[in-house]
Amino acid sequence: MNAADTAWMLISTALVLLMTPALAFFYGGLVRSKNALNTMMMSFISLGFVSVLWALIGYSLAFTEGSNFLGDASNMLLRGVGLEAKGTIPHLLFMCYQGTFCIITAALISGAIVERMRFPAYVAFISLWSLIVYAPIAHWVWGGGFLADMGALDFAGGTVVHVNAAAAALVAAIVIGPRRDFKKVALAPHNVPFTLLGTGLLWFGWFGFNAGSALGATPIAALAFTTTMLAPAGTLVVWALLDMARTQKTTAVGAATAIVVGLVAITPAAGFVGPISAIALGAIAAFPSYFGILWRARTNLDDSLDVVAAHGIGGTVGALLTGVFAQKAMNGVADGLLFGNPGQLMTQAIAVASAALFSGVVSFILLKVVGAVFPLRAADDEQSIGIDLSNHGEEAYVQAGGSESSMA
Repeated sequence: MNAADTAWMLISTALVLLMTPALAFFYGGLVRSKNALNTMMMSFISLGFVSVLWALIGYSLAFTEGSNFLGDASNMLLRGVGLEAKGTIPHLLFMCYQGTFCIITAALISGAIVERMRFPAYVAFISLWSLIVYAPIAHWVWGGGFLADMGALDFAGGTVVHVNAAAAALVAAIVIGPRRDFKKVALAPHNVPFTLLGTGLLWFGWFGFNAGSALGATPIAALAFTTTMLAPAGTLVVWALLDMARTQKTTAVGAATAIVVGLVAITPAAGFVGPISAIALGAIAAFPSYFGILWRARTNLDDSLDVVAAHGIGGTVGALLTGVFAQKAMNGVADGLLFGNPGQLMTQAIAVASAALFSGVVSFILLKVVGAVFPLRAADDEQSIGIDLSNHGEEAYVQAGGSESSMA
């Protein structure tokens, strides 16, 4: 084992764990005040249920040899997972690091169904989803499964995390249906500074997400760190210019969204592309997500916080562009289209399609199973008073002379 690698991975694990509370602030600021606590709890609860299930079952399904599609039971209950080396770091640390990915991936789904999914059903869904959907796809890409055998490149989770979560989010938004007030009243963010705080913390944590995926204090970690700084900057510049050209204004919510889209897009490519390619990748990724959000607003799809546009489209574009900009001279693994390997782009497309299809179909089945036990959708009166009060019995803000929910 290597002490420097272990120290870096301890820090990276903490950084990625921080991303889930950061996501809570990002999402929490974008909803109405009467649903702020519920929205934030949808992220925080993943820290409990998904963490425990990952240690007991999920890690073994994702990272043991098993088959091309799923790991086996050899590491369940953390049997055989101790202080022995896994690469150059303790096995337990590797398990914890990978667990933080599963935690935030499950939490990402909530952005599509906030303000109307009942909390017990949500907890049951993400718990099952982390084992039945996330763990197999992680195995396909990172655990020695069939996508790894094909040579699919996903440095830190464009396919495993973002495309996977977005497919589940899209299905959940459709199955549960739109909010009671969707397209009837303004559904404006109640606290944009919360969203900006969450964005800043996400970007901070994302250095552990991407650079930590080198699994050591290595030159590739430095490359991933650099690309994680530059790609979102490129996205932010293009997004701001698009906003100014379209409306003559640059919104804070737009800036926050741009940064997240850039971070999502660089995630699969972070250790495979050069710094200038990262800027180009981030700049290109701005266009489909920006116009995807505008298109979604004209439809009847209530993807409340645009998980599909930010994570689904952003993750897909990032995964495909990895197959364009990957540079073997930089990463030592594979070239992309621009460096003489057009086949890599097709491999990336197969990986994206496989993850999206599996996640979408199985998420639909899981929602139907959970819905047979727990009501999925909050009743109209629950939505009217707010999910905070109806599902948690508390409020984010209480003012003298009356509850905040009565005024929201």
